[in-house]
Amino acid sequence: MKAMILEEQNSPLVLKDVPKPQIKADQLLIKVKACAICRTDLHIIEGDLKNPKLPLILGHQIVGVIEEMDEKVSGFKIGDRIGVPWLGNTCHHCEYCLEDKENLCDSAKFTGYDIDGGLAEYTTCDYQFAYKLPKEFEDEKVAPLLCAGLIGYRSYKKTEAKKTIGMYGFGVAAHILTQLAVYQKKEVYAFTREGDKKGQEFAKILGAVWAGDTDTIFEEKLDAAIIFAPVGDLVPKALKSLKKGGKIICAGIHMSDIPSFPYKDLWGERVIESVANLTREDGEEFLELAKKANIETKINLYPLEKTNKAIEDFRSGKLEGAAVIKIGN
Repeated sequence: MKAMILEEQNSPLVLKDVPKPQIKADQLLIKVKACAICRTDLHIIEGDLKNPKLPLILGHQIVGVIEEMDEKVSGFKIGDRIGVPWLGNTCHHCEYCLEDKENLCDSAKFTGYDIDGGLAEYTTCDYQFAYKLPKEFEDEKVAPLLCAGLIGYRSYKKTEAKKTIGMYGFGVAAHILTQLAVYQKKEVYAFTREGDKKGQEFAKILGAVWAGDTDTIFEEKLDAAIIFAPVGDLVPKALKSLKKGGKIICAGIHMSDIPSFPYKDLWGERVIESVANLTREDGEEFLELAKKANIETKINLYPLEKTNKAIEDFRSGKLEGAAVIKIGN
């Protein structure tokens, strides 16, 4: 099969012919239809996330069709269309797994990091971590829901569905979650990089009540804030706009250092919390909500051999919506 391979960090991916993967116990063999690019992919390529499996097939927002499966698999059949997310496997027996916190499992394995992912014609996954996908969504448009949507949803849940929510960094996750928030009658304030008029207009089209630069401060206006951009100095800025008792959710797997700030900005039982990975329950909840809310993802399509171009366009921050690699027919 053809696959885009990361041979070493801080290098472009290389298109190669490699052996088609063979299923192991509990696994599905998937003919890949689409795979979306994620900021986590950039963090792996650029070395922000250390020690990936190398050589590596990146990609953890995978949509495909089951072509073969292990005899122990239940709940799926050949030909089912499924989605494969970042969380690829857990131990099932540690304290976190037993407390329904499998996203914190110390032995977890991640798709496109520890496990070869979806920037290839075929991939495998543990059936217990795959999702059946709503028929309402096209292959390319459902792919970004499998990480940007899922991590965004976990972050959104942690705000405890407050009325007024600030979203800092209006990329793929924010454009998906804004639609859910508006559907649930929340007020969204969209904070973008300075001068990003196009992004601000896009946020307003999606239903944000306000959109502007990240330097804007609303004194004690926001019930909660989600920081999607991997920029630590957004935390003190968001604190200044947060009501007492409000929460800031840091949604990324990697963030630059948070600078110091006066304690008075945190005082008043304000909370700063991170999000780590996702649970299978998050995925099941979100995909059902995405269908009800009729969430529409804006996408930019690329063929497999143009994956490096997709990554560069995504890195530039100029794309409106998600970069999605279309694979096969």
